[in-house]
Amino acid sequence: MKTPKLFKQCISVFMVILALSAGCSKKSMSVSGNGGGSNSFKVIGYLPNGTSLSAGANQVDFGKITHLYVAFINPDSLGNLTGTTDLKAVAALAHAKNVQIMASIGGGGAPKYYPSFLIGDKKSKLIKDLVNLAVDNNLDGIDVDLEGALIDANYENFVIDLAAALRQKNKQITAAIATVYKDQFTDKALAQFDFVNIMSYDRTGPWRPDKPGPHAPYSMAEEDLDYWLNTRKIPREKLTLGLPFYGYGFGGNAPESVSYKGILKQYPDSINQDEMHLNGGMVYYNGLPTIRKKTQLAKERVSGVMIWQLLQDTTGARSMLGEIDGVIRGK
Repeated sequence: MKTPKLFKQCISVFMVILALSAGCSKKSMSVSGNGGGSNSFKVIGYLPNGTSLSAGANQVDFGKITHLYVAFINPDSLGNLTGTTDLKAVAALAHAKNVQIMASIGGGGAPKYYPSFLIGDKKSKLIKDLVNLAVDNNLDGIDVDLEGALIDANYENFVIDLAAALRQKNKQITAAIATVYKDQFTDKALAQFDFVNIMSYDRTGPWRPDKPGPHAPYSMAEEDLDYWLNTRKIPREKLTLGLPFYGYGFGGNAPESVSYKGILKQYPDSINQDEMHLNGGMVYYNGLPTIRKKTQLAKERVSGVMIWQLLQDTTGARSMLGEIDGVIRGK
């Protein structure tokens, strides 16, 4: 039977669509690389918002991350957002590298007056200002890193309202969460976020001198993932595992806190261990084997890793970010 010309044209168009669809599906299933696509493995790096945000950003290896989080941008006592200098320029730099960028609010050292900004007129102003911050600086969204007492009775309504306002502008909302605060997070609050990043570290520290020991052991990562995946039922695509690029010291004259980069400056051979004797005390951290093992765990169970923080890393063969990238790429 002879096929009509129009039918042949339809078949040709259909085959083209199939070919394009196949190409798109292969791209969307990429495990690593930049861009932060919904199906890609996320590598989220916090960048401290110091005296020069641009100078810090210029030290970042954008080729090995998918998301850059600027930490922190908070209101002053009058409600005006601070730390916004250079934000638009850094956003342009990130986007040029195909990396998403978020402004993070709160933090472990958030101002004591913060609770008053989660209710009433101050809440309305803060939400409006955060949305404008994201829009005016071409950010991809806002990260909520409210911790401890700031996860109060007003937290849920605050994130509900912030999420609604951000989505009206096609912006994302994420959060940093810790299992130690698990009972303070409501399911409704957690449901507002596009994804959440588990702070799987700080089990102990200088604030607990009577509890010396590892602050971020591998077992903690396993326990944290089990809780948020199995008990709280958060889908794996909405979870990332936090990794520390720093350590804590206990006893003697050991430093209370020290970056991975700082450890290597004094002891370059310490990359393959998680603790060491120093100045009559002990320093606990994650060496490269543990970072590799945790990244592999995250690759198997969730959708990415989160790093606190990027400027604590070193460069070259001993780089933690390089180790993470190697695991993701199967090297």
